[in-house]
Amino acid sequence: MQYENMVPGVFLQRPNRFIAHIWMGGKTETVHVKNTGRCRELLPEGAKVWCQKSSNPSRKTKYDLICVQKGQRLINMDSQAPNAVVGEWLRSGGFGELENIRAEVKHGQSRFDFAFEKDGKPCFMEVKGVTLETDGVCAFPDAPTTRGTKHLRELTALAEQGYGAYVLFVIQMADVQYLHPNDTTDPAFSEALRQAARSGVQVLAMDCEVSPERMNLRKTVRICL
Repeated sequence: MQYENMVPGVFLQRPNRFIAHIWMGGKTETVHVKNTGRCRELLPEGAKVWCQKSSNPSRKTKYDLICVQKGQRLINMDSQAPNAVVGEWLRSGGFGELENIRAEVKHGQSRFDFAFEKDGKPCFMEVKGVTLETDGVCAFPDAPTTRGTKHLRELTALAEQGYGAYVLFVIQMADVQYLHPNDTTDPAFSEALRQAARSGVQVLAMDCEVSPERMNLRKTVRICL
């Protein structure tokens, strides 16, 4: 996934979930935050960030907050990026030979991030972006997610019906140790994830190569349920 028109800056504050104040180009800019999660550990005052300048003159905010430097790690915090990189990865053959790859597919009363056929079997995949990291250990979610829990229960039902069912955690940084469900923040999601795995849902995690201008899937990461 490629970004253009990237501009460095310094994080000042985040008045609400949707905007942040960034010092760039000798002045304070109000920018759109493309991640409505808490992200408190990512955005201390003074953090170095990168923003993408929009080409749309009608926008109220000229920039989108994309990346942040956390210690030695560069973390992509764009919540739309995981689906974009997974779509590229699936279509490039990274998950093997697939047929009929589709995004945002409705099945029954549910909508899934991706659907495809693998080895002749209809499959569904949900993608979850991960930005919460402490000393190389990642956790999901960083805030309670009833929607995420619903997705897992729907995938569990599909697996029990004989469909291929996958949840792929996209860790939006490189060189992490492992991923675990965040029992403290959302015990319902954590238990739904364990039940999904027991029922045949394939639980996967991959980290990413991240730069201010790019994010690409890199390699498989261990999951500790």
